[in-house]
Amino acid sequence: ALSSAVSFCVGAALPMAAAALAPHAVVQQAVAVATLAGLLLSGGIAAGLGGASVPRGAIRVAFWGALAMVAANLVGRLFGVDA
Repeated sequence: ALSSAVSFCVGAALPMAAAALAPHAVVQQAVAVATLAGLLLSGGIAAGLGGASVPRGAIRVAFWGALAMVAANLVGRLFGVDA
């Protein structure tokens, strides 16, 4: 549980920094790009530590993360939530 909590906090640091530092007009795009960069990085690191292909691991994690972001956005639009 502790390693999961630490991983969550470390993974949230990059998008949170982007949200705090980006100009208001582009904050959503900055967070999306920072999130994808973090997913690529964490996927590559995890694959490397596990002895798998780093590019393949990075792309796999970023793909599914991007798909989750798109799904969350669509659900938000469905319920009239605009971030």
